Amino acid sequence: MILGLDHVQVAIPSGGEDDARAFYGGLLAMTEVPKPPALAVRGGCWFTSGSAVLHLGVEDPFAPARKAHPAFLVADLDGLRERLETDGRTCVPSDGEIEGVRRFHTTDPFGNRLEFQQA
Repeated sequence: MILGLDHVQVAIPSGGEDDARAFYGGLLAMTEVPKPPALAVRGGCWFTSGSAVLHLGVEDPFAPARKAHPAFLVADLDGLRERLETDGRTCVPSDGEIEGVRRFHTTDPFGNRLEFQQA
């Protein structure tokens, strides 16, 4: 019945688009894609990288997702961790919990939990 996953949506606070672009577009090197005009008026922004599609939608009042999270597959987990830590982000390793998968968690500028993993 289900053929795949189109996108994951994560909430951001009103006015958070510039911080989102700096983090997701700059630090994570994702590509911003334009939202359709009918949706652009709601704020937020969309990003893609490889097969990952992330929609950031404005939520008011905003509360960060501390448990629910997207998990991104990456080619260089150590390099990404170093890049995030250099930017002042705390990365919590979760190695060994899933056989054959190295991973860690961090948060975006809004406190939303993110997972990055490499087989």
